Amino acid sequence: MGPTDARLTPVFSILGLLSLWVIAAFLTDDAQVLPQPWSLVPLFVAELASGELPTHLGATLLRVIWAFGLAMSLGLILGLAMGRFARLDRWLDPWLVIFLNLPALVLIVLCYLWIGLNETAAIVAVTLNKVPNVAVVIREGARAFDPALDAMARVYRMPWRTRMRHVLLPQLAPFIAAAARSGVAVIWKIVLVVEFLGRSSGVGFQIHLYFQLFDVAMVLVYALSFICVMLLVEWLILQPAERHANRWRSA
Repeated sequence: MGPTDARLTPVFSILGLLSLWVIAAFLTDDAQVLPQPWSLVPLFVAELASGELPTHLGATLLRVIWAFGLAMSLGLILGLAMGRFARLDRWLDPWLVIFLNLPALVLIVLCYLWIGLNETAAIVAVTLNKVPNVAVVIREGARAFDPALDAMARVYRMPWRTRMRHVLLPQLAPFIAAAARSGVAVIWKIVLVVEFLGRSSGVGFQIHLYFQLFDVAMVLVYALSFICVMLLVEWLILQPAERHANRWRSA
């Protein structure tokens, strides 16, 4: 398969999915149950022109950015510490197991009950749900550090910052990239649940609104709009970053 074929494969894959949608809508023959893809275009244009769609997309994207940044930062620190210090890992591993198995819905409800129906509770709930996943991936990366490179850093008496920048982080980069990709995929879904349950803006809020009105078309307009945004983030930012982080494997 040539480079051009590889680039076109995702396009043909999405066209295949759209074809299945068209066939399913044709067989259903009920626009209130499953509308045809082209019937969503006028609705999308109307929401875009009114400013509703950009406003709610922006609100959701901002929450995703905040939760992603906090989860990656805290998960990186926690995972690195647990991977480097065995005693700390033994103490905190049960905590990780508990939070990994705590349903996101429970955490969201508790944060809303304890903190209130506000932005802080929404972002804290999403962050706490994702930190354990990031920490587990980063911990495995820290455990995989090359001991010879550690020994070299000690022999040359590298300062902590220099060791972190030139020895530890380059080895950790592929794990950070993997945690970031999986993190975005999970975080934006949880953000929609947070908005569905307790916010007055965002894609999740709009989906809740049109769910109450039994408007399948508008639910699809908002859901697909944000899916498109996240696909662009995946293709334009996360995948290139992961390839950059793993470039040394093919060197």
